[in-house]
Amino acid sequence: MKSNKEVTIYDLAKALNISPSTVSRGLKNHPHIKKETKKKILTTAREMGYQHNQFASNLRQKHTNTIGVVVPKLNSYFMATVIAGIEKITSQNGYGLIISQSQESWKKEISCISTLFNSRVDGLLVSLSFDTKNMDHFNIILNKDIPIVFFDRVADCYGCMNIIIDNYKAGYEATSHLIEQGCKRIAHLGGNLLRNVYSERFRGYRQALDDNKIEFDQKLVVISDMSAQSGKEIAKKILKIVPRPDGIFASNDASAVAIIVELEKAGVKIPDEIAVVGFNNEPISQVVQPNLSTVNYPAMEIGEIAATSLINKLKNSQSDNLSTIVLKHNLIIRNSSMKGKK
Repeated sequence: MKSNKEVTIYDLAKALNISPSTVSRGLKNHPHIKKETKKKILTTAREMGYQHNQFASNLRQKHTNTIGVVVPKLNSYFMATVIAGIEKITSQNGYGLIISQSQESWKKEISCISTLFNSRVDGLLVSLSFDTKNMDHFNIILNKDIPIVFFDRVADCYGCMNIIIDNYKAGYEATSHLIEQGCKRIAHLGGNLLRNVYSERFRGYRQALDDNKIEFDQKLVVISDMSAQSGKEIAKKILKIVPRPDGIFASNDASAVAIIVELEKAGVKIPDEIAVVGFNNEPISQVVQPNLSTVNYPAMEIGEIAATSLINKLKNSQSDNLSTIVLKHNLIIRNSSMKGKK
């Protein structure tokens, strides 16, 4: 009959008629243990199904070699690529990951942080939810001197690091490109302005309009959850606006592609009648016709640098880290925005 009882070093010691300390040293390949004894210990351990409790061992050393990651959702190519960058670095450095999703909910984010804290993670990598209003739930982490690195959706937090791109400049460049193509009524589709990524892209959009003496129209600004479904619904609203926008700057590719598809179904010519620019440079941007102009967001690099920064802090708590690291982006111009007008 099989037993569910966990095999311990004491069980191995009893079976081999040696001391538990000798078993422990043999399992750790201690040089003072004879090769024959080590071989017997390892063979018996394998036969009896002994499993080393790495978690308990790490706790005794006051670390778990585990990093917690909190993201809004894992349903985008961008976030999946960020996670791939994080995993590449953590794996190389011997750290495991516990990944959780806030599902764009502040309350769920609070729960995620609490769970990861209780799991004794060594550090945290976080991208904030849509509606996170304050940072109080991170106090339990900060009070224990557990390092936190925010990426993409970040916040002002004493002692924390932020990994971002210049979203203001990216928004300015995307809007300026549409203006250069002759657009005068440019709609902007953004997310919750509580988040830096959306507020900064919106600020860049406003500044580009101002610099080109184009009057800002609040009716042309739509805040949504940035999903493909919301893109479809927004496209239908755009069709009813008089006069229609002649350009659209969307803060992600999923919504931009949905808008293009819906507008073309209604007979709108892209980009001749309405030029469109997205954000993130996801694979779908090169599948939709016409191909989508977009801002290239270095997702893999963001993941790698966020993980590297956190691990450096874990290895040297006294290290001087920059509070914010800004990575380069670039505007990729494709057919969806090329009206050919100056």
